[in-house]
Amino acid sequence: MTPEALIDIFREALAVIVMMVAVIIVPGLVVGLIVAVFQAATSINEQTLSFLPRLLVTLLALMMAGHWLVRTMMDFFLEMVHLIPSVVG
Repeated sequence: MTPEALIDIFREALAVIVMMVAVIIVPGLVVGLIVAVFQAATSINEQTLSFLPRLLVTLLALMMAGHWLVRTMMDFFLEMVHLIPSVVG
């Protein structure tokens, strides 16, 4: 196994991780920003007001993208399994 092959595998793994995490985190960040602007505009400093919408949006994102997330992880895993002979041999 060459160092270039290892770097390519690592790069692809990082790309898959970043893509999957972004699908979960970005909606929560957007909602958190909207709630923060609303809180700043109205001077409401309630902690649950900032936490609950982010939690609900994150859970909703997991429910909506769950199938895609699992499929992406399975495809990456199967690709890694198919690469085992070329990596070992």
